[in-house]
Amino acid sequence: MGNKPGRPKNQTARREALVDAAGRAIAERGLEGLRIKDIAAEAGMSAGSVLYYYPEMGELVLEVHRGAVERYLAARQKAADGVDGATGTTGAAARLRALVGSGLPGGSGDAVHGLLFELHRRADRSSGHATLMASLFAREVALYATVLEVGAAVGEFTLTEPVTDLARNLVALEDGYGLHIVSRNAELTPDVARRLLLGYARTVTGCPEL
Repeated sequence: MGNKPGRPKNQTARREALVDAAGRAIAERGLEGLRIKDIAAEAGMSAGSVLYYYPEMGELVLEVHRGAVERYLAARQKAADGVDGATGTTGAAARLRALVGSGLPGGSGDAVHGLLFELHRRADRSSGHATLMASLFAREVALYATVLEVGAAVGEFTLTEPVTDLARNLVALEDGYGLHIVSRNAELTPDVARRLLLGYARTVTGCPEL
């Protein structure tokens, strides 16, 4: 009887550990052929324990996707919020540069982007994964749109197109370049992708500080 109050917390911790382990297993092995025993080995649990908490593999993979999206967005928001304007560029330009830098993989072995791209592949077969992918895109667009709107309002940016169109293009370019980076395209390194993105941003904002 005395152990019951702590049980829900323990179950929550075990579920979180399984989601983390499943994310690592997916990043290492991919979704194709992923087995319960792979996740169990990664988590240091038995296959039976995995099935106890997640009887359906699809539910566990969806939780991995949901967590990956939230962590990725939080990191991007933190990168933009961490800019204080004291780095030689004014506020909106510095925030835009920070957003561009946070949206690209660090290289072909980038675990976060590799996991997201792998999970996005489920979108054409699962409404849950499709919803997460669409939500990520919309929220990334909103991050860019906010910075663009502020920059235009204070006179730092002179936008060439509607804010939403520009924000969507920036996210789509990031996604396209990111896919090439994690796919080991030697001609499109993170530095090259960042330079191209900032070049586009300068063109559509008229801001030479980017």
